[in-house]
Amino acid sequence: MQKRILGKSDLDISVLGLGSWAIGGNIGDWGWGEQSIQDSINTIHAALDNGINWIDTAPAYGLGNSERVIAKALKQSSHRPYIFTKCGFRWNEGESELLSDLSSDSIREEIELSLARLNVDCIDLYQIHKPNQDHLLEQAWETLSRLKKEGKVRHIGVSNFSVAQLERVNSITPITSLQPPYSLINREIEQDVLPWCLNNQVGTIHHSAMSHGLLTGTWDHHRLHHLDAQDWRRKSAQFQEPAFSQRIKFVDFLKELADKKQCTVAQLSIAWTLAHPATTGTIIGARTSLQLKELLPAAEVILSSDELKQIDNFRHS
Repeated sequence: MQKRILGKSDLDISVLGLGSWAIGGNIGDWGWGEQSIQDSINTIHAALDNGINWIDTAPAYGLGNSERVIAKALKQSSHRPYIFTKCGFRWNEGESELLSDLSSDSIREEIELSLARLNVDCIDLYQIHKPNQDHLLEQAWETLSRLKKEGKVRHIGVSNFSVAQLERVNSITPITSLQPPYSLINREIEQDVLPWCLNNQVGTIHHSAMSHGLLTGTWDHHRLHHLDAQDWRRKSAQFQEPAFSQRIKFVDFLKELADKKQCTVAQLSIAWTLAHPATTGTIIGARTSLQLKELLPAAEVILSSDELKQIDNFRHS
């Protein structure tokens, strides 16, 4: 699989990375429903066997469960991928409510817990999960900078930041990477965020490239009606009307284009994110090795300038 250097770091990452939110399992309001641990382990092994060399996780995914499952899977594998995790969300014991905390003391507690759950001595990329406590961004970033100097993390990055927030922390210590949401449905970062990253040599690893499943090409009103009661997408605006029907119409157009290229809508959608010059890699989330197998060919799909223009024209029609 093709690789690209992440920002100014020495991390030579595959263009596709494995996301682990779903394999964290059910955590009440922000899970994806029940998940088999063995399916998760099999998915991780399949990803590594097929050239993916980084896994993105977070303590919030399964309230620590995602990190524990990754450690278990790696214990059974000869592969040693880069591990990317995050900080900024905490929870009370026995409760699934996630609370923002970007204080220095909290982050120092979090890093120790993540290192223990992942069973590693150093994390390859440590990221601020969300800038929910704007007044603490500088304090949080200074803490991550110190953790890097102490050898607990190799590189530091952020997730879901605006340009203004990126500039604030980058003036303290250079940012290795940004992890923003980016998909054919959500293109807001094209206006200013991606150009800023490109100009400042900040790597980007995109999340939500499938728009939480809408761009898989497998959704219709029947499936929406039977969505798992524990699936957080029931609360998402994208899965409410009239947005849902509008998205399905767009996906139908993408199916026609994908059929001509002999690929799936999901593969085309991921390949589209990789085509942007600011993109380093894109996260793919899979709950089973079969789902993963269906997404991996996206790394080989190349969109022509004419095809990119067709997509833009439909979007603006």
